[in-house]
Amino acid sequence: MAVLILPFLDALARDLVQPKDGPIVDFSQPRGEAALVPADSVSWRIFKNPVALFVGGVAAVILELADPAVRTGVWEHSSFRRDPVQRLRRTGLAAMVTVYGATSEARAMITRVARLHDTIAGCTPAGENYRANDVGLLTWVQATAGFGFAQAYCRHVHPLPPRELDQLFEEGLTAARLYGAVEAPASQAELDRLFESRRNRLEASPIVFEFLTILNAAPILPLFLRPMQRLLIRAAVDLVPDWVRDRLGLTAAFGLRSWQRPLVRIIGMLADRVMLRSSPAVQSCVRLGLPADHLYRGS
Repeated sequence: MAVLILPFLDALARDLVQPKDGPIVDFSQPRGEAALVPADSVSWRIFKNPVALFVGGVAAVILELADPAVRTGVWEHSSFRRDPVQRLRRTGLAAMVTVYGATSEARAMITRVARLHDTIAGCTPAGENYRANDVGLLTWVQATAGFGFAQAYCRHVHPLPPRELDQLFEEGLTAARLYGAVEAPASQAELDRLFESRRNRLEASPIVFEFLTILNAAPILPLFLRPMQRLLIRAAVDLVPDWVRDRLGLTAAFGLRSWQRPLVRIIGMLADRVMLRSSPAVQSCVRLGLPADHLYRGS
């Protein structure tokens, strides 16, 4: 059965990070060119796991939408509401290129995104002016992504020791600074301080609930895997810090049931062992002349 389903999973993994309206990225090229993050990094281990990426990515967006300026910018200047699947694919591809892509490819992509941010500005319903290239907003987006991916991996795959958590944030600093998030946290302690500083800024909004409704209904996974899609969205809500959930009105009904937590962990641990040859992680190992299963040895 595993042999029969692997080609399907391989194609699914490829489609999830290759937008139909954008260029196809070949992570196996150019041969020998390093990524922004080294192959022996914590980041390469975490980002190969699709469960950690999905759960962590959704949790990060919930935290982003809790900030009024980020929320307005995302909701008014992105295609999420009209085409959530393509938007998720573009976001997923950007994360993969940042971690696994050749440095030249990553720098070019980040430059394009930064130029787009330079064109986005507006005003929140409460009258606060914002710009997408604001250092504080970029820092919050970077920090929430780091939080989401790290905590999703720790909770649903393998716990990371404090040293590796700090290393994960350090590894993200090069890309963060290229994006303009020059104040991005470099450790778990710095992340904790940033979250604490946002306590009086984060606020509830109907958009958070609209986001979850859209995500639950979107055809992200094939029809027979939709129950798992909804389960992983619940896991993402569960990952958000309790005080943020309270502020947003995300009650226990939106999170995981007690019996579902072990199930998500089983899925996450299994996903960490399945090597998909079309995945950016495997293709990037090939680019660097490493064995295709380099990241899966000892998993």
